Order: sequence, then structure tokens, then C-alpha cells
Amino acid sequence: MSADAFRVVGPARLVGSVVVRGAKNSALKLMAASLLATGKNTLLNIPHIADVEIMAELLERLGCTVVHDTVAHSLTINVPEVPGHKADYDLVRKMRASINVLGPLLARVGEAEVALPGGDAIGSRGLDFHIEGLRALGADVHQEHGYVIAKAPHGLTGATIALDFPSVGATENLMTAAVLSKGTTIIENAAREPDIADIGEFLIAMGAKIEGLGSSTITIHGVDRLNPATHSTLPDRIVTGTWAFAAAMTQGDITIVGGRAEHLEIPLDKLVAAGAVVTTTSDGIRVKMDRRPSAIDVATLPYPGFPTDLQPMAICLNAIAQGHALVTENVFEGRFMFVNELKRLGATITVDGHHAAVNGLPQLSGAPVAATDIRAGAALVLAGLVSEGITIVEDGYHVDRGYPDFAEDLRSLGAAVTRV
Repeated sequence: MSADAFRVVGPARLVGSVVVRGAKNSALKLMAASLLATGKNTLLNIPHIADVEIMAELLERLGCTVVHDTVAHSLTINVPEVPGHKADYDLVRKMRASINVLGPLLARVGEAEVALPGGDAIGSRGLDFHIEGLRALGADVHQEHGYVIAKAPHGLTGATIALDFPSVGATENLMTAAVLSKGTTIIENAAREPDIADIGEFLIAMGAKIEGLGSSTITIHGVDRLNPATHSTLPDRIVTGTWAFAAAMTQGDITIVGGRAEHLEIPLDKLVAAGAVVTTTSDGIRVKMDRRPSAIDVATLPYPGFPTDLQPMAICLNAIAQGHALVTENVFEGRFMFVNELKRLGATITVDGHHAAVNGLPQLSGAPVAATDIRAGAALVLAGLVSEGITIVEDGYHVDRGYPDFAEDLRSLGAAVTRV
């Protein structure tokens, strides 16, 4: 057994309140965007997770000074006049968000060498949209010896870029590259996730001129220089959604302090359809479930659709729900990798292509399983809470990459969860 695993004793009912910190998917990209201005950027509401530490080390190798105050949940990044331009494989392979230094470095120093990224094993996530977009801005981009190498010695020039798919990473890289370009850049079919708007607000605070945040068309008017700024990260909607599903799965009652219902309209509507009572509070969201949930059909889509990151939680809820459900994965083909682990707990699931047919059971049965990615790991821990007996979730480091103090928060809600 791994030396880093979660030991879960079920069944359990989760009751109480939990605080949601800043969004992982936003914090990491804000850190990368800080490279665009010389001086000290201050980021607030930063989660204490493994991926933040990896990104901090990457920035330090590029010449930045990074101070992470885990008590105050703040991060200061002091960026040199001329940052380094090479992001090495040993760090990039651990976290796909490392690719987000590509746009800022290209815009700021005219060149970037970033190793092809690693991260979660949830399917192919090519860089074609990133590369094609940067080429449209005038960069010379190619792959060599496992690196993406981009050069724009004379700077970038604004262009109209139509993405074939609303890729979050590509939208972010193109935004951060375009803010220091000459002229105007228009990104069509841009990603609409709240994280994109959060990064855009940070860039605007630094002096960027951006229009259309939150829409599918983002317009960036290039400026000559950006200045360091202070910005507070928005709350993590995926962690919020995880706790909402945890309440519904365990027939519990959880108040999620900091959660924003407006960022989770479709997932919360699905939980209401499953039988949960969802209410907004003065400081977050309350999710209460008084009975066994009803099965819910789910199809993942880019925002504002049902998030692919909450798909494992939807499958786990359906595994113990009343009835049958069909879960369709339209974003990452590898998201169903964890299903075989869930079946070790007794779940009845049949996968056919990008569809998973789930037949709900009253209860699962504890067994050793292994996390395959961040969200699958968290979902398997929740599955352990609705299983009879002991569940060991190995490779718990995956969960640490996205959920600060996950075991501690679960214990505060009444679960018997420990790290082993």
C-alpha cells in the first residue's frame, strides 16, 4: 500500500460547515500571469495545495522570489526585470498548469521554452490551440526534444483568433500573450469559465485593456507595459461542488462557506433533482439531503455546462442512488479511468465509449482503491463514506493537488477519515 493514502471508515453522514478557499485553476494561472510585470504582485485567498508549491518553485527557477503565507492564505511574487525563459520537465511533468507560463514569457521576454506538460491522466489535452493561436500573433512556435519552443524577438502583433474548441488553457495563454502585443487581439469561441474572468480582472488591475470577460468573444487591446498588482482569487467552484455532492451522497447537511451558487447553476440544479434542498446563505451555500438520492443523468460540457471535474462525483452519487442514470463525458475521454476502481467498491457501472450507465445500489462495500487524478481521488474518498467498512484510497497525493486539508475538513464534518 502507498505510504500516502486515505483511510475511510463508512458509512458516514456529513454535517457542519466547511470553508472553501481560492480556486486552484485560477490561482495557478494568476501566478503565471504575474510574470508579465516587474516588481511585487500580491495574490490573496490562495489555497494551500501541492500544485501551488510546484508553481512557486517553477517561478523561482525563472528568477522570481516567492513567499507563501499559508496562515494568511497570501502569496507574494517578486518578478525580476528579465525573467528566465525555460521551464524544465521535472516540474512541468507534475502539473499541466505549468504550460501557462508560455504566453507571459513570450510576451515579456520574447521567447519561451516550456516542457510538454504532464498532470492528470484523464485523456489527451494537446497544445494545438495554444500553438496555432500564438502563431497567429506572430510567434515562431515548434516542438523539439520534448519542449514547446516559442520566439517573438520583435514582439507580438494583435490578430483575430477563432478557437475550434473553447479551451481554457489556450484562452488563458492567448490572453496573457496578447496584453503586451501591438494592436488588438480578438479571441472568438473563448472559454467562459469564471477562472478566465478572474485572470482577466487581475490583468486589468495590472493595466491591461480587456473587454468581453465571461463571454465567448474576448477583445484585448495591447499595451506597452503592465505594473504589479494585488488581487484576491475567487472561491473554488469545483471544491464547492465536491462538498455539495458530499452532502447529497451521505444524506448530510453541509454549509459551504465561500461557495458561489452562480458558478454552479447546473450542478446544483442536478442535486435538487436528486432530492437535495439547496439554499444560498449570506456567506455561501447550504446543501441538505434527507433521503437516498434519486439517480440523475449528466452530460459534461464546457462552462456554463456541467463541469467535467465534477463528473466523478456525479457517478459516485448515482452509484448509491435510487434508479438508473447515464453519465456522458464530452470533454476528457480518460475521465472514466476511475470507474474500475469504483467498481471495486461494488458499484454497478457499464462504460461504452463516452457513456457510463450506472445502476444505483443502497450501499457500497469498502475495499482498497487507487486515485487516478485529483477529482477521481476526492470522489473515491466520498464513495468510501457511503460504503460499509474500510476503504483505503491510495495515491492520495493526487487529492492534495486540489483539496487543502481534505481529511481534516471531512473529520470536522463527522467522517472517520485519516491519512496513512
